[in-house]
Amino acid sequence: RTVPYVDVERYQGRWFEIAKYPTPFQGDCAKNTTAEYSVRRCGGLAVENRCTTAEGRTRTGRATASVADEQSNAKLRVKFSPVAPAADYWIIDLDPEYRYAVVGEPQRRYLWVLSRTPSLDEGTFQEICRRLREQSYDPDRLERTPQDGA
Repeated sequence: RTVPYVDVERYQGRWFEIAKYPTPFQGDCAKNTTAEYSVRRCGGLAVENRCTTAEGRTRTGRATASVADEQSNAKLRVKFSPVAPAADYWIIDLDPEYRYAVVGEPQRRYLWVLSRTPSLDEGTFQEICRRLREQSYDPDRLERTPQDGA
């Protein structure tokens, strides 16, 4: 289940990845993973993901996101290339002040914990994990993402 409503204007900006379910498409990301969202004039969001590889190189991926549920703005469809299928991006937990967000998808194969800052206090992280269990996600599968400056 998603959050009731997302203010896309407030959601845009930089998010630091605090933790994630391991994914094949992020396999070479070793640290400093971020996502930057910006509202597009033609609708939806532009997405730029960045990370540092184990070799110290910066890897960047760009995508577009379209709102799939305009009543809540909490369900998005993300495409990384014109020929790639769109992927579900559901905002399932969101701090009222937009300090952290949790993104999942209906099959619960992918999960990301995001924060506006490079670190998230442990109490908040554990509370997020408790709520994830209530939604049948397994927080024990989460891998923490190292962030310089955390």
